[in-house]
Amino acid sequence: MKVETPVHKNDVLTVRITDLTYAAQGVAKIEHYPLFIENALPGEEVEIKVTKVNKTYGFARVTKYIKVSEDRVAVAGREFTQTGIAPLQHLAYPAQLKFKQQQIENLYQKAHLDIPVAPTLGMQNPTGYRNKAQVPVRMVHGQLTTGFYKPHSHDLVPMENFFIQDPAIDHAIVVVRDILRQFNIEPYHEEKNSGVIRHIMVRRGYYSHETMIVLITKTKKLPHAKEIVTAIQNKLPEVVSIMHNVNLKATNVILGPHSTVLAGKSTIRDTLLGLQFDISAQSFYQVNPTQAERLYRTALDQLHLTGQETVIDAYSGIGTISLLLAREAKQVYGVEIVAQAVEDAKHNAKLNHIDNAQFTLGPAEDVIQKWKDDDLKVDALVVDPPRKGLAASFIDAVAYLKPQQMIYISCNPATLARDLVRLQEAGYTAKSTRPVDMFPQTQHVESVTVLERAEK
Repeated sequence: MKVETPVHKNDVLTVRITDLTYAAQGVAKIEHYPLFIENALPGEEVEIKVTKVNKTYGFARVTKYIKVSEDRVAVAGREFTQTGIAPLQHLAYPAQLKFKQQQIENLYQKAHLDIPVAPTLGMQNPTGYRNKAQVPVRMVHGQLTTGFYKPHSHDLVPMENFFIQDPAIDHAIVVVRDILRQFNIEPYHEEKNSGVIRHIMVRRGYYSHETMIVLITKTKKLPHAKEIVTAIQNKLPEVVSIMHNVNLKATNVILGPHSTVLAGKSTIRDTLLGLQFDISAQSFYQVNPTQAERLYRTALDQLHLTGQETVIDAYSGIGTISLLLAREAKQVYGVEIVAQAVEDAKHNAKLNHIDNAQFTLGPAEDVIQKWKDDDLKVDALVVDPPRKGLAASFIDAVAYLKPQQMIYISCNPATLARDLVRLQEAGYTAKSTRPVDMFPQTQHVESVTVLERAEK
């Protein structure tokens, strides 16, 4: 049975854009039927052509702009929209910050949460901020090429300037690309699962400028490895680490499990709020260092630590938040499920001469329940989970642990809203949320939410 909709494929319509989705698509409604339109902003009047129709929504593309939004700005390059690197680049930066605040407010409203959302903390220069790049290497027109894929495709767009990455990283990628061309290294072929070089990864310390190059290959050996290393060292004096990572599987996961040092160290060192951290190829480390400092400072300031508190840092990673907390608390307990991250956190504690932070390997919900059973008295809990948010079992563990204060650092407003409802049921009241723009020019938003346990 065919479902009748108010619009049909290939219809040409004139519409007014009323909203912007989380994926940065404009929204127009025809008899309450939503159409999602790329490169369209609220307040704009546009002529569109319908490209796809589903039962409850459709898609269209702009064929003509009749009235343009005051918040529309010239784009830095069409390729940045094509590849999804900067899907919000056509929106003026102050409007991007407002959009991110509204994303959280809208989700709270749908979840019936009455939580004030502060204005988004933005950047003075919202470009060139990323301290890490993972760039695919493929054959394009018979030549080894670096670039970025169009979303949901295997079409590589050749690029040398990535707009949101540290320009020194962009330069390093081009230098390494040219060296690989010089030695005729075969690029990876996805369909055949053949070839040699899959990705070039570059990490650069924001303060230290120490740079790491990771060559990720399909093969266990990298041809001409010694010559390639010498050429990189000659051309890029800031490089202190050249790594070879092997990924044998036909997968879209970038890094394989094994890395070896080709030259220099296995880590680079950088500074975050005055503490030093050694960062490996596999380490999770915030990609926007200046905004990471603002994010963590915002979280720390909300706890009002006096130096007498015991704090747990769930999802502690390589120890960034734990060690910052340790400077202001009596004792910090970090828990993390990745074994290498726990070892890195212990190393970073020694590096900074911090002895009041200890790190435990295991699922956070199991470990903190055990700590409660061992009669550990906890004043505050900090969580910084992945995009999927908190497991229901973790929230049960929080209710069992009963810390008086909680800080939720979120990278996904949707799972944040869901989890705040669950935490409310577990006896916690969210006081406020502060968005922090860690990823300018994109739709992604991080935030800090403060919760307190309601007195029973």
